[in-house]
Amino acid sequence: MSLFDTGPALDNPVPAAPLADRMRPRTLEEFVGQEHILGPGKPLRVRLERDELGSMILWGPPGTGKTTLARLVAGMSRCDFVPFSAVLSGIKEIKEVMAQAERNRRTGRRTVLFIDEIHRFNKAQQDAFLPYVERGDVILIGATTENPSFEVISALLSRAQVYALRALTVPEIVTLLKRALSDAERGLGSRQMEAPEELLEQIAIYSNGDARMAYNVLESAVAASPGRELSRQAVEDAIQRRTLLYDKAGEEHYNLISALHKSVRSSDPDAALYWLARMLEAGEDRLYIARRLIRMAIEDIGLADPRALEQAVAAMQAVHFLGIPEGDQALAQAALYLALAQKSDAAYQALNAARAQAAEGLAEPVPMHLRNPVTRHMKEWGYGKGYEHAHQFEDAVPGMPCLPESLQGKQFYHPTDRGWEKRIRERLEEIRELRRLKQPRD
Repeated sequence: MSLFDTGPALDNPVPAAPLADRMRPRTLEEFVGQEHILGPGKPLRVRLERDELGSMILWGPPGTGKTTLARLVAGMSRCDFVPFSAVLSGIKEIKEVMAQAERNRRTGRRTVLFIDEIHRFNKAQQDAFLPYVERGDVILIGATTENPSFEVISALLSRAQVYALRALTVPEIVTLLKRALSDAERGLGSRQMEAPEELLEQIAIYSNGDARMAYNVLESAVAASPGRELSRQAVEDAIQRRTLLYDKAGEEHYNLISALHKSVRSSDPDAALYWLARMLEAGEDRLYIARRLIRMAIEDIGLADPRALEQAVAAMQAVHFLGIPEGDQALAQAALYLALAQKSDAAYQALNAARAQAAEGLAEPVPMHLRNPVTRHMKEWGYGKGYEHAHQFEDAVPGMPCLPESLQGKQFYHPTDRGWEKRIRERLEEIRELRRLKQPRD
């Protein structure tokens, strides 16, 4: 087979091919997801409709349609499609492909060179494409799961448009699975298999946005189901774990996060770990869990342990950086820290009280001594008069009031005597006493 053998057409899949290959969309209308670049009026859609195709990098997680989209782009633009593997090819093969593409251009034929896993090419290999891309011998479409800013040389990156593909949502993957079950020509429709909605959702959740993985699980589960209804046991065997009842948009989603939050608030680390594990096993969005842990650190721990927020934010960054499954340990570590930390909602309640005062009370004017006299006239009008700069005092605590006159003496924050807040309470009492002593006496 030559380097220019483009393989089977999208509308004539090999019957023995995996379901994921057989179900590749044949038209842009069949393509599911990526509405942010392919919806009406969106960047890539507009370029395709105008036949203004240029080199591009498709960046996204596995199973989001990068290869399929490249094939569709080539087909819509009436270009030869040449798949090229960064794993199997070197500079010799690159030069052979480029020479053929140059000959095609001279006869008026355009060539789309699709490079899967372009990040695996080294700098010298990527440099070899540059002159051909610049001359227009090829339209380069690279696919990568890695950040192109770090993995693609700048010279090549500057000549290509980067399109970021997103992991497919649960409803999008369920749509694909239903299509495969009903398609008798390319899919599994000949089995006339009925599939409960909740099992399709479980497959979609397990696949974590990867359509190829979802198709593989469905194909295995259908083959193992004895009758004409998709078997729960077959699905469990296909994903090699028990499918937990869980709907990311339904009640159980909220029940589990509520259980996790209340276990942390109640300082029960074992329960917190259990509910966290339930959410992880069910395929919950890890960044959603991280956001909720940050909320717990703010709402239920606060200044009783200021490091709790640091731990939660660090866990979120670790999850984003490491992904699954390595990032799950960061979530577990954060959940344990939060459960074991001293608890206080004093800062949370303080903000609520201050907001209630701001919402319900009069919009008091800012005292003149706190206003900044940015012009001469403002200074003449009394802006800044009586302002006491804290660093002019030995203890850096001035005596001037900072609340409006009607609210002087009002206290919103009442720290507890738990954890760091005990020290904060002692410091706050010290500050209030220093300010009291510096107030002018009648």
